[in-house]
Amino acid sequence: MLRRSPQLLILLFTVLLIAPALAMPGGPPWKNGDDLVVETGCSCHGGGAPSTEVVVSISGVPRAYEIGETYNFTISLQHATNSEGGYMLWDYNSGTLTPGEGSASVAEEPGAVSQSAVGNDWVVFWTAPDSDIGEVSFQLVGNAVNGNGEFDEGDLWNILSFSISSPDTVYQDDDESLAVRTISVGDYDSLFVVTENPEAIEAARQEGIADDFFDNGNLFYWTTLAIIIVGAVIQGEFYERKFGGGPPHLDMRLAVPQGVRRGFLAAGLTLLFAWSLDSGQSWGVILLCLMIMLWAIFGVYRTIVQARAPKQYTDLV
Repeated sequence: MLRRSPQLLILLFTVLLIAPALAMPGGPPWKNGDDLVVETGCSCHGGGAPSTEVVVSISGVPRAYEIGETYNFTISLQHATNSEGGYMLWDYNSGTLTPGEGSASVAEEPGAVSQSAVGNDWVVFWTAPDSDIGEVSFQLVGNAVNGNGEFDEGDLWNILSFSISSPDTVYQDDDESLAVRTISVGDYDSLFVVTENPEAIEAARQEGIADDFFDNGNLFYWTTLAIIIVGAVIQGEFYERKFGGGPPHLDMRLAVPQGVRRGFLAAGLTLLFAWSLDSGQSWGVILLCLMIMLWAIFGVYRTIVQARAPKQYTDLV
């Protein structure tokens, strides 16, 4: 038994060290060094400073409490990207705070409550003092986390200090909806402005450049190829007339039926090209229809030119 004692002590000591670490996900620590977290926040999140990007709200707060009355408080966090987090609320033990679902009393200070799991929109119950003790002060700290499981600058928090007046010190309106209020701290405008990751912005820009290069690259390639083909045909016609003696002669008995066939084909392909333009086809389809239409028209042109060319007797002795 004595031999096992050192091992048992080591195991017990390890468990004691691990326990606080395991308890932290269920709620924030009561103290951060010598400071109370509910009063100063936590230096391990968001660079150690409160952020107006987090809107911490508490609703159902009376303007003045009634002695012994119980009120339902709803605590919520709002952030442009971080939708869940945690909180801690304390009334300096002036009344009685009772945790609702998803909340628990703080172990080091049972008079305070915090979340028992990461979430949002917690309902807690506050019972006013049994006597008039004057104004009651509250401290509420809320932390909106980014969900990566680490304490980093992506976890942002804010602190809300508020108070409830003593009985019969404020004007009571007949409208019951004005008897309670919602108190918030933070910049609501920041909820609608999402700060994008510079890496994501650059990646999107590079993707846009790649898509643009692919689309325009194909457009420029096929358009340039079509221009080269047309230029080569025109150049061939020029050299044939200047150095080759002109186009070969085509007998009219062959030229007429050939011209008719090619004329009908050219007319049909012209209609096809007009359809591609009118129906808003892609540039690739339009370019293809244009090229085959020009090819058919060129065929008609060649038939006419060859039919009008003078006969050349190249087989004379």
